[in-house]
Amino acid sequence: MNRFSRVCLVALLTAIGLPAAAESLQCNGQSATEGDSKVSVLYKCGQPLLADRYCAPVYYVPTLQPVPEPIAGIVVPCQPIEEWLYERGPGNMVATVRFRSGVVQSISYGRSPR
Repeated sequence: MNRFSRVCLVALLTAIGLPAAAESLQCNGQSATEGDSKVSVLYKCGQPLLADRYCAPVYYVPTLQPVPEPIAGIVVPCQPIEEWLYERGPGNMVATVRFRSGVVQSISYGRSPR
């Protein structure tokens, strides 16, 4: 193995071992992060500008194919997802906080909601 290949391999293994950076939402001097409950986010950030709920499809484990609707409705319940939109003022992108099972799953930023 040549030197370049070794360096690439070490860089790849180092990058794989690094933890993923989780997003956070700064509100009133406090930080809402992944794993926070809805009550905690409400306490830190107040009421969202908009809130939406929907039922995310459930997938077969080995294939990642969605469970068909007739079966999903009877046997496998859907996964309730809730998204809250926060307008953060002029010059800041809107923040979307996604909840799964009552806790923050992700926080994303964008010019407009998806």
